[in-house]
Parts: sequence; structure tokens; C-alpha cells
Amino acid sequence: MKIAIMGAMVEEITPLLDFFGSYETIAFAKNRYYTTTYKGLELVIAYSKIGKVNASLTATTLIEKFGAEQLLFSGVAGALNPNLHVGDVLVATALTQHDLDITAFGHPHGYVPEGSVYVETDASLRALAHKVAHAQNISLQEGIIATGDQFICDGTKKEWIYKTFNADATEMEGASVAVVCDALKIPFCVFRAISDAADMDAGFSFDEFLVSSAKESAQFIIAMLDELANA
Repeated sequence: MKIAIMGAMVEEITPLLDFFGSYETIAFAKNRYYTTTYKGLELVIAYSKIGKVNASLTATTLIEKFGAEQLLFSGVAGALNPNLHVGDVLVATALTQHDLDITAFGHPHGYVPEGSVYVETDASLRALAHKVAHAQNISLQEGIIATGDQFICDGTKKEWIYKTFNADATEMEGASVAVVCDALKIPFCVFRAISDAADMDAGFSFDEFLVSSAKESAQFIIAMLDELANA
């Protein structure tokens, strides 16, 4: 089985590359892809760079060029739900694009014709994630992730996304990856460690918690790979 692992920033995949140690680097389409093997699994790892367009390009490349059969997206996100705190791990049940707006034509926020407001993640991968969390005594949260080409650090905008989409966290890539995987029929799962509160303090706390949160997400991904290798 070939599994793709994605992050948005180099900091989000560095803990994984450090863990695997030996890998091949392939340059393609102004990006770098890292291939390796782990317990009989073929892996291809990449960071997309920030934003929905970059994430869509990277996800498509991982599937169409490298032949990924499943995709795991690991990284960090800002909390919208007040019950989420820095360091919590969230697995997405569904993802939506909070900045997609054709409401002028009578459609709800996040919707385009022949599409949907929400794209659901793979139920079996989510179940596996809960199994890993239970084994590691991790309190894994489930919820909706809202994606947009904006770093949210405004309380009013945060509250609007939270209420409009019933979203628990926000980031800048996940929903675009979800659209790609759904269209190409690739099972996928999105994990996010909470790095900030998506409020006026986000610009100050993000850098401080990025590295530690990315490590937490990476450790969880590795445990997922262990389970997939033994399946």
C-alpha cells in the first residue's frame, strides 16, 4: 500500500522526516517529495506550502504522479470551539471552505453547484485514529474543520466561521485536499494539533506552539502507520 502524508509547512513534516531518517528526495512542480518505506508500507511525504491552491496541487500530485492510495494530512490549526485548547488533537469528520461565497446567487456559504458545503473524511481511517488514541491514552477530539486562504486572528471573523459552519477549528489547506481526494476517490483523514486560538493573540502564540504541535501530530501519524502496517 502506498500512503501519502501531507503537511502545509516544512515544520509540519520535519518531525516525520527526522523519524524515518532515510528517504529519497524528488523535485517536481516547484516542490519536493520524499519517498521512503516503513514496515512494508510505501510512503510519499510532502509539504504543500500555505494555501488552498498549493494544497490542491500537492494532493493531486501525490495521487496522480506518485500513486498514493490513501492520504493522511497532519499539521496544526487554530481553535474555533472554545472547548479546544493548545495541544489538543482534532480529527476532522468533515471539512468546508469558509471563504467560498456565491451567496449572491442564493447558495449557502461554502457551496458551489455540483459540489457540497462539507466533504466527509474516511470513516475507517477515523475509527483507526480513535483506536490509536485509546492505546496512547490521548483524548482525540472529532469535529468540522473550516479552511480558507486567510490566517484567522480576528475575534469577529472567528465567531462568524464558528457559527456559520459549526466548525471547531480553522486552517488554510484541509478542505481543498478533501475536495481532491473525494473527486479521485482516495480515502483520506485530516489530523490537526491545536496551536492557537484563532483570535487576536494568534500571531503571538502561533510560532511558539508550531513546532511542539507539529511533533504531536507527527507522533500520531506514525502510530497510525503502525496500525495500517499490521492490518
